Amino acid sequence: MHDEQERIKLVMIGDVVGEAGLSAIESGLPTLIQRISADFVVVNGENAAEGFGLTTATFECIRAAGADVVTSGNHIWEKRDFWPVLDTEPTILRPANYPAGTPGHGFVIIEKNGIKWLIVNLQGRELMTPAIDCPFKSFDTIFSTSVLEHGLYIQDGRLAPDCIVAVDFHAETSREKEALGLYLDGRASVVVGTHTHVQTADEKILPNGTGYLSDLGMTGVISSIIGMNTDICIQRERTHISYRMECATGTAAINGLVIEIDRKTKKVMALQRLYNVV
Repeated sequence: MHDEQERIKLVMIGDVVGEAGLSAIESGLPTLIQRISADFVVVNGENAAEGFGLTTATFECIRAAGADVVTSGNHIWEKRDFWPVLDTEPTILRPANYPAGTPGHGFVIIEKNGIKWLIVNLQGRELMTPAIDCPFKSFDTIFSTSVLEHGLYIQDGRLAPDCIVAVDFHAETSREKEALGLYLDGRASVVVGTHTHVQTADEKILPNGTGYLSDLGMTGVISSIIGMNTDICIQRERTHISYRMECATGTAAINGLVIEIDRKTKKVMALQRLYNVV
């Protein structure tokens, strides 16, 4: 049994959806961080602004609640006025495997409490935008080239000794997510999926010590369809008419994962899914 002092606690939170999701983050995340003594927090915020994209105000709200890094996905482009922030603010990420010249950046290195945290945001290609670059190759490039330029180094196939790597893989299919998880096993400490807004129950520690979960779920209204108004969603499915989606209202919950990482080996020691009603 490892002593608690030897473990680092990372919290990763699923897609924040609309005003209810933001309110849940504002009121629930600071308490959660304090209760579990979290060392680092990553929140996916791509649906925070009325269900689609981010604004400066919603981004700042998530950061003020305690997020060290805000990740995103395919909906990050919904609010064009926010694009300049992607270029100027290091703590907001868009998927790294968008083509060269796309606004923003897909990874960041932040030093906190003696640890260098490499947070990587990637997007899947199965049943999603097919024109983006390969997420597997994109990670390889970040890991082997760009990272070295930032003063990190590799030892025995892993970043060592003061760096933890966490990946938010914004993808549709569990198959693609599991494939990336196993591909990165031993190089990343954590690989989690986002995008589907439904928390999966397949948390596991892979053979080489990487913590994995297919989807973190969402931070939004419980009585909803992926955070959206149920009546509208049902009508869309019944008629195949693309009625404009609207965020649901009501009681919200924070979904995510608490990851305990061995301070010395950077391997995951324990995983606990989060479902906190706020």
